[in-house]
Amino acid sequence: MNTRTRSTPKIALALAGGGPLGAIYEVGAMCALEESLNGLDFTKLHHYVGVSAGGFIVASLANGITPRELCASFIENDSEPSETFDPSWLMEPAYAEFARRGLILPRLLLSALWHFTLGRKSILSALERLSAGLPTGVFSNDSVNTQLARLFSCEGRTNDFRKLKTKLTLVATNLDSAEPVPFGRPGWDHVPISQAVQASAALPGLFPPVEIDGQCFVDGALKKTLHASVALEDDGVDLLICLNPLVPFDATAPAISKVMQRGLPSEKRTIPRIVDGGLPAVLSQTFRSMIHSRMELGMKHYGHAYPNTDIVLIEPDHRDPELFLANTFSYAQRRHLAEHAYQQTRQLLRSRKTGLSAKLARHGVSLNHAALDDHKRHLSAPAKAPTRVGRAIATLQEVMDDLADTVATSQRRLAHTAH
Repeated sequence: MNTRTRSTPKIALALAGGGPLGAIYEVGAMCALEESLNGLDFTKLHHYVGVSAGGFIVASLANGITPRELCASFIENDSEPSETFDPSWLMEPAYAEFARRGLILPRLLLSALWHFTLGRKSILSALERLSAGLPTGVFSNDSVNTQLARLFSCEGRTNDFRKLKTKLTLVATNLDSAEPVPFGRPGWDHVPISQAVQASAALPGLFPPVEIDGQCFVDGALKKTLHASVALEDDGVDLLICLNPLVPFDATAPAISKVMQRGLPSEKRTIPRIVDGGLPAVLSQTFRSMIHSRMELGMKHYGHAYPNTDIVLIEPDHRDPELFLANTFSYAQRRHLAEHAYQQTRQLLRSRKTGLSAKLARHGVSLNHAALDDHKRHLSAPAKAPTRVGRAIATLQEVMDDLADTVATSQRRLAHTAH
């Protein structure tokens, strides 16, 4: 008898970070998953694990806010004022941090001057004395705490981990020890959910560290990309669904990218070499490659260490230029990008339907083929319908991807059996 077969399977959701773009992608992808998976309520899962921007999404789901409601409040700004989360709040300068550093600047200037003159140190050595006066973040993230606290204070919701009907873990990094801290687990469940989200998403350099109980915390992605092991180690999860919004872009696949570029603005159809995009493009590709390679190693470990857990990973296609070319911290395109994530996730589910159907069926979940095959479905405003040739090419690509996914799954099973 399969040990995973239970009357009520334990299903967990793990979401990685990725800044505002990551949150936009995850909202669009979650809306696609919500309508494409029968037998799965994303507000009633066994365990939610979130890192950085993913923490905002899972904290909302654990509070009973559906993916569509998240889309209305975060993407469309189409909900009640008390339900709306405006990402422009994150662009407020960190005035308090500037003031704190400004207060110690005169003392640092005197110290630097003394070392340069009387101490006979080099000018570079003297300037190093001023480093403590630099702000630790450019923008304030206080609104994350205050606005989420307001959102979770509505009737039927809570800002207290201990009052949730399900398990929620939000991972941040202790700045002084560089160790991950699982807010929501025993010993850390007294911290308000909103403040835990703030800490988990405090990207160094962009936002100041968040002080909790006399300790400073920064982005949870410093140690791991997903931290899915929190759910796997704690619960013996049967099915784990993971979303990772940031992947390195493969600019060497022109044949496939031309198909995927149908409907893109003309300036986005031709992808030059990464280096031609200058420093921002090079840094983006480097960062994405580093965190993704780390995640790949983690996923391989999960597969070997937890053979009785089925793991489904949802992420953008490496050949798709849309999310790579988007400004990671831009909100102007969020409707378009969420729609793109929604449609791309639907395409991914169609292309992997054979392997996914068998994996999901073991846990009472099935693909909603009618929804997936309905090409008129959209997250928001309908886009221009694809041509007959475009639909044929897309269908062929889905069949090829489905076959490749099935072969890869069979190879992994054979390898595991051999070991």
